[in-house]
Amino acid sequence: MTWQLLLQLILILVNAVFASAEIAVLSVNDSKLEKLAGQGDKRAKRLLTLTFQPARFLATIQVGITLAGFLASAFAADNFSDRLVNWLIGKGVRIPPASLKTFSVITITLILSYFTLVLGELVPKRVAMRKSEKLALVMSGLIYFISRVFAPVVWFLTISTNAILRLLRIDPNANDDEVTEEEIRMMIDEGSERGSIHPDERDMIENVFEFNNKTAGEVMVHRMEVCILWMDEPISQWERTILESRHTIYPVCGETVDDVIGTLSIKDFFRMKERTKELVLKEAVKPAYFVPETVRTDILFRNMRVTRNYFAIVLDEYGGMSGIITMKDLIEEIVGDLGYDDKDELPEIERIDTTTWKIRGSAPLELVAKQIGVYLPVDEYETFGGFVFGLLGNIPDDDSTPELEEYGLLIKVQKVRDRRLESAIVCLIDASLNNKKTSVKGGGRQINRIE
Repeated sequence: MTWQLLLQLILILVNAVFASAEIAVLSVNDSKLEKLAGQGDKRAKRLLTLTFQPARFLATIQVGITLAGFLASAFAADNFSDRLVNWLIGKGVRIPPASLKTFSVITITLILSYFTLVLGELVPKRVAMRKSEKLALVMSGLIYFISRVFAPVVWFLTISTNAILRLLRIDPNANDDEVTEEEIRMMIDEGSERGSIHPDERDMIENVFEFNNKTAGEVMVHRMEVCILWMDEPISQWERTILESRHTIYPVCGETVDDVIGTLSIKDFFRMKERTKELVLKEAVKPAYFVPETVRTDILFRNMRVTRNYFAIVLDEYGGMSGIITMKDLIEEIVGDLGYDDKDELPEIERIDTTTWKIRGSAPLELVAKQIGVYLPVDEYETFGGFVFGLLGNIPDDDSTPELEEYGLLIKVQKVRDRRLESAIVCLIDASLNNKKTSVKGGGRQINRIE
């Protein structure tokens, strides 16, 4: 009886080998196999041969598992059922021998199934999932040899399987290994939860997927935030603007912001020994690179890289300037804020004391109202700069510093540049004076407006 138990154990182990080989080979990374094969690893080459035709490989594994299970069941029923019947009769069980025979076969099959499932299927597959690459390489020679031995049987089974699939209108040769974006995102989330992918790496990968869903209009710097060199300014003003703002490329405009003459790189500007307006326009100002605000960011990135343009003027549907976009802006959409823009370090609302604030023109008016604690017409204006210009009734000249009182506030404009409010000092006088009287002072004139 000892050799019979040993035979059953061997057949269960054979089942375990095939089951673990199936999981190990299918779980191993194809790219890693190709790399090992390229380095001359014969085991990796054999595995690539097996996985190149997965249908044949699976058929080989299934033949081995089926044969091992069939032989184990046959030997167990033949060797142990009669022994169990005789033992039950010896114990005085009064059941017809034919019924006892059926009962013993079922009992032995259930016991064998338990050991086969645990020792021949579940445990080997769990081990193979944990050490797929190592097991696959170790068993590559054995599986390759078995696949050659079973080749005729596998060929017949493959032909039969493909014929049935075609009857079901399924192409057996179709490539079903395509990985969708959603599946990759799920793998990234799982890797991040397990700690194998750093949160920053996950964010970058997510940004790559979102990159082709954005447009230049969503990423650009709005025209109100663009630092412009004007044609009617002297060259000394250009140089002062460049030194104060410290950007690398500037749009050069004529009478309006929509009249773009070209772009000026500070490298070309400061390389010139003699910097007169005529020479700068002739030698340093280059034709502008225009793009529509509807162009996708991935297409724009590719085009800018091919044409070696790192600064683009974004146009709206009417041909006017919407803003600008740089290669840095596009890269930041993937890697995040690079953090070396001086402009980004300046707070939009800076509290000086309990009743005084320094506010930038780009600050959202709703945020200003909330910080100061007064009513402001947030439905009429989006930014603090637009609110101030609306109260003034005009756009003040550059370097002018008008003052006005409104909504219980004393607003002292600090700086206007390129027809844009840079900053202002705001003092809280009396919040109860909202919508009563506006007093505007500037350039020696005073305008009183009764509301």
